Amino acid sequence: MKKLTLLFTLALSTLSNAWVIDGLGDYKFEALSSQTYVMHGPLGEPSVQNYGFMNNPGIIVGKQGVIVVDPGSTLQVGNKVLEEIEKISKKPIVAVFNTHVHGDHWLGNQAIVAKYPNVKIYAHPKMIAHAKDGESELWLGIMNTLTEGLSKDTVAVYPTDATSHLQKIVVAGETFIVHNDITGEAHTDNDIMIEHVGSKTLFLGDNDLMKRFGRFDGSSSMHGNIAALKYATDLNLGHYVPGHGPSGDADAAVKPFLDYLIVIQEESKKGYEEDLADYEIKPFAHKRLADYHHWNGYEEQLGKHINKMLLEIESLDM
Repeated sequence: MKKLTLLFTLALSTLSNAWVIDGLGDYKFEALSSQTYVMHGPLGEPSVQNYGFMNNPGIIVGKQGVIVVDPGSTLQVGNKVLEEIEKISKKPIVAVFNTHVHGDHWLGNQAIVAKYPNVKIYAHPKMIAHAKDGESELWLGIMNTLTEGLSKDTVAVYPTDATSHLQKIVVAGETFIVHNDITGEAHTDNDIMIEHVGSKTLFLGDNDLMKRFGRFDGSSSMHGNIAALKYATDLNLGHYVPGHGPSGDADAAVKPFLDYLIVIQEESKKGYEEDLADYEIKPFAHKRLADYHHWNGYEEQLGKHINKMLLEIESLDM
């Protein structure tokens, strides 16, 4: 019954002014500037209810076409993102940026390429390598499981062009600067942050999160993530788009997550010096993090974040 309700809701949404997800709200592109738009996705985990949609797809409307950042997690989500793009502009999609290898951000490439087969898709070279070396299959499985088979038709469509740090890319009359390999590792070892010069907007991928927490695992570095966020704020841009959660200026959309990571770093360092375990450090961090208690995933991730930070501090002290 749940699946039928979702499919009916999605069908009705094509007649409305936004993508309506039953029980979760309306999703459409919101203007950051005259050219730049973001669809702020749900803050929860991928599910049957949200069809796996959870990230922040972005678009920039250029003279000759549209550029997309992170088109979403499944074929179905990519198709809905396409529908919403066409409500903003009928121009063709001429380029896509994928911020990192986690599939909730890029498996929607399939929908874009199906309609625009010659589109260029830019990503970190390690993202492309990891995706082709098994990460794509991992994420296809995750999405299919969490959506209970609704995303079964999704296949991995890989980026076509590898980026380099401070590379300038001009497409559809718009200039982009790619910021990657800033710290070697941050949210992953294959993050890129995309600066749209014209609107002074930075798309940070999951180096930045708002109102929700994710995991630090695999090739991540919490110290590197802190450095990446400091780098981002030093760019002094007007708009910052996190991978999840609301956009804003640096104070509104970057500083909260940066401050959270710094508290974790400070409390973990104190605990390390006092030979405390992660569960002993947690109450001290929790007390300082009252502003974050309502963020999605706080209870699940706080202890894991402290454990990860402790391991990094121990490694740096060796």
